[in-house]
Amino acid sequence: MVVAGVLCFIASSISSAGGIGGGGLFIPILTIVAGLDLKTASGLSAFMVTGGSIANVMCNLCATCPKFGGKSLIDYDIALLSEPCMLLGVSIGVICNLVFPEWLITTIFALFLTWSTSKTCHSGLLFWKIESEKIRKNGFQELENGTTEERLKSIEEHLLVPEKNIKLSIPWLKLVVLLLVWFSFFTLYLLRGNKYGQSIIPMKPCGVGYWILSSVQIPLALVFTAWIVFRTESHQDQNLMQEVPNFPRSVMQGPCLSRNGPSNKLIFPVMALLAGILGGVFGIGGGMLISPLLLQVGIAPEVTAATCCFMVFFSSTMSALQYLLLGMEHIETALILAIICFVASLLGLLVVQKAIQNYGRPSLIVFSVSIVMTLSIVLMTSFGAIEIWRDYISGRYMGFKLPC
Repeated sequence: MVVAGVLCFIASSISSAGGIGGGGLFIPILTIVAGLDLKTASGLSAFMVTGGSIANVMCNLCATCPKFGGKSLIDYDIALLSEPCMLLGVSIGVICNLVFPEWLITTIFALFLTWSTSKTCHSGLLFWKIESEKIRKNGFQELENGTTEERLKSIEEHLLVPEKNIKLSIPWLKLVVLLLVWFSFFTLYLLRGNKYGQSIIPMKPCGVGYWILSSVQIPLALVFTAWIVFRTESHQDQNLMQEVPNFPRSVMQGPCLSRNGPSNKLIFPVMALLAGILGGVFGIGGGMLISPLLLQVGIAPEVTAATCCFMVFFSSTMSALQYLLLGMEHIETALILAIICFVASLLGLLVVQKAIQNYGRPSLIVFSVSIVMTLSIVLMTSFGAIEIWRDYISGRYMGFKLPC
């Protein structure tokens, strides 16, 4: 457990830089290194992701970015549009996880994450080229001329807004709506319970009431999403990468909440639903899956990291509280690991922010996501292959199963 704790500290510090939870690293570390069973490792991982996301949200919630006109790095509109469908997707994915055989889950995970990692690396290289273009335009090509302070001052004068014009603005109404969405789904989860009959009210596992409450999530997510889509003000998002000559306009802007109306806004609920389903199938958070998708539609790396971590906070706290209220064991260990990840996330976030400030390279965030995803492919696929081999040599049934 000590070795696993050290490895999780390193994994959390790297994951926090990309704004993703790190469940794809925590679960293999706890199962392979610490020798825990998958159920216990999943419960501990939920607390660890929560600890890391709390640290990130604390840093990003009250921070403003001069680069984007003094706006918060967290895009609350994307979070609002995505959260209901992500929570619905997680429930669908969990059911698929029960039905699909282990070999199919492992194969889908390896294929999807390999494709997603390659796309993320491509985005990272593109952002690196964009940053290099900006640096050259602002006099950074001659490193021997002038001090670091002078070079930083040069680019700041060109890109940043004056500090006196920056005002912190927290959209309390949007936070209240997010909490309402969270509380609605959390109440349904507690009333429904799980397939083992763990619930706050007497309910037959996988009975009629269980499936009725499960199906209520679909209209709930649709109603919340439809209301948010038509209530969100149409505006040109300022959190996208600034346009640079010789680079495609579509890469710089993307469809983020543009004036084209609700049709463009629907891309975020669709992405969130896909990320939630895959996250539920693989047993990991959706941050690792939605982060590459946001980068693909042109959201700036800093905004992607902050927004993903904000969304992970809601999904991870829901998972952690469900484990807690439904009789989770090893609570002391979970809290210790959560504190470790909290400290590690703060450290990783501060280091990356300092590096971005010194070198003007937000693409470091994208490469951080790529590192975590690559490690997750290796660890999760290896772990899955071991489990498949054990099932095979023991003669267990390896086909599709019933959800109950």
